[in-house]
Amino acid sequence: MKKLRNLLVVGGAALFLASCSMTMPITATSNAVGSKVGKSSGSCYLGAWPFGLCFGVDASIQSAAKNGGITEISTVDMQMKNVLNLIVTYETIVTGK
Repeated sequence: MKKLRNLLVVGGAALFLASCSMTMPITATSNAVGSKVGKSSGSCYLGAWPFGLCFGVDASIQSAAKNGGITEISTVDMQMKNVLNLIVTYETIVTGK
């Protein structure tokens, strides 16, 4: 019985701390790949619910380019980090010149 209880405690802790991260390419242009990288991000809370809370989130391509001082965009990637759909963070990554 004690082993089962310990297994449930460890399994529950692992489930609670579980997270996922995924980076996806969004688009690429014919511009040469530059050395500059710009990022913009924002977090939403209670992402699994229809009333998810996203306050002041700006993970736009325009903000990422501005943050990196990029005027000619080469590639755009989107990274999403998810912790049990309670905290979802979106990050836009732009490369260019």
